[in-house]
Amino acid sequence: MGAPAADAASGGETARIGARLKAVRRAQRRTLEEVAEASGLTKGFLSKIERDLASASVAALLRICAALGIPLASLFENDGAGEVVRSGQYPRIDFGGQDLDEYQLTPFAERRVQVLRSDIRPGGGSGPEAYALPADVEFAYVITGRLAVGFADRTVELGPGDAFTFDASVSHTFRAEATDEITTVLWVLCPALAEAGPSPDAAATPTAPAGGSGASGASGPSAGRPAAAAAPSSRAAYAARIK
Repeated sequence: MGAPAADAASGGETARIGARLKAVRRAQRRTLEEVAEASGLTKGFLSKIERDLASASVAALLRICAALGIPLASLFENDGAGEVVRSGQYPRIDFGGQDLDEYQLTPFAERRVQVLRSDIRPGGGSGPEAYALPADVEFAYVITGRLAVGFADRTVELGPGDAFTFDASVSHTFRAEATDEITTVLWVLCPALAEAGPSPDAAATPTAPAGGSGASGASGPSAGRPAAAAAPSSRAAYAARIK
């Protein structure tokens, strides 16, 4: 059933976090209905929280954070000097691709820059179709394995410790060339992309670096992971959607 009135208890400590919750939900391409159903709250109450028209109790915030796959502490850690995304707590995302797991290391609300981590299995990557992203600059740093970044007229081969900066708006592909290990890459995009997509199990994070690298009335997060938008099959499909 929907959230009881007590969930709207006013508490100064829970005020003015609506914009951050909304940014995370939009970055995950989740609707109000999906998050409300996953958290067991009403759509109307969740909408008021996002617009800072209502204050949520800690219990309600815990349910919303569980549905979004983020720690409660992340809503309060920005003290003006920076914001922390703790190791083991960064959320999974899905920008499309094959045989890879990806995570966002920067806060969803940060729009100036976006840092991603890709753990790519042998032969995996962006898919065969080239794609371009609506960002000014893209940067890749290979932690483990080998990565090939392909353009129309050349292919750039990268190994551990190699860094590559290029124009994100130029069509390209990427593929893990290592055959016996995970290729782990840090990507930096400036500015951040307009949205980021969750994987079907968006709350999952790696326990250790791999090779170094709706209607209301749901029973709540304990009933299982929330439904998410269909994941794009390739980077090109995702890029086409956000242009």
